[in-house]
Amino acid sequence: MNTLAEENYLKSIYHLSLNSTSVSTNQLAALLNTKASSVTDMLKKLSDKALINYTPYQGVSLTAAGEKIAVNIIRKHRLWEYFLVEKLDFKWDQVHEMAEELEHISSTELIDRLDKFMDYPKYDPHGDPIPDCNGLFKIHNLKAVSSIVPNEGGVICGVRDHSTAFLQYLEKQELTIGKTILVKDIIEFDRSVILQSEGKQIQISREVANNLLISV
Repeated sequence: MNTLAEENYLKSIYHLSLNSTSVSTNQLAALLNTKASSVTDMLKKLSDKALINYTPYQGVSLTAAGEKIAVNIIRKHRLWEYFLVEKLDFKWDQVHEMAEELEHISSTELIDRLDKFMDYPKYDPHGDPIPDCNGLFKIHNLKAVSSIVPNEGGVICGVRDHSTAFLQYLEKQELTIGKTILVKDIIEFDRSVILQSEGKQIQISREVANNLLISV
């Protein structure tokens, strides 16, 4: 049995490894808001359990066993987010912290029944894929709005930033999952983007455009 802290580390290593083959101690310390020395201590423990490959000063990666645990935690997190939004009527900006607690429930039977009860959803409320009971999931081929040229567009299918402030901003602008948008113009001065959605125009910053994902 792994501790809550160990599970959080495995999940964090998994997320960071999506953009790199090896994760540094400093990256983990920044993501988890802790000291590098504390990260080193935990990495030694996870290495002793054969859940990570760790060589000091050379980074860390998950073993097959560590990746299996990380993906299962992510599965539980996203299933709970889906349940909270679709069945209990929470908003998409309210569920992340609750799911952070619920993801550590160990009962496999409960999670499998939850998945079945909701008819095996493929994506969570933020557009992230939900792994199935075998750890398999379907990945969207998504592009950031910032990479789209004028007169191109698509359907909003995900976000990179899951913070409450960002999701509330998108909600206020009515730029939520499932909305169709078209890039009308890109302002040369600050690279902000003019969008058209449902007959109205919306100007968003470059940062927002970087964190808003669409299916083209």
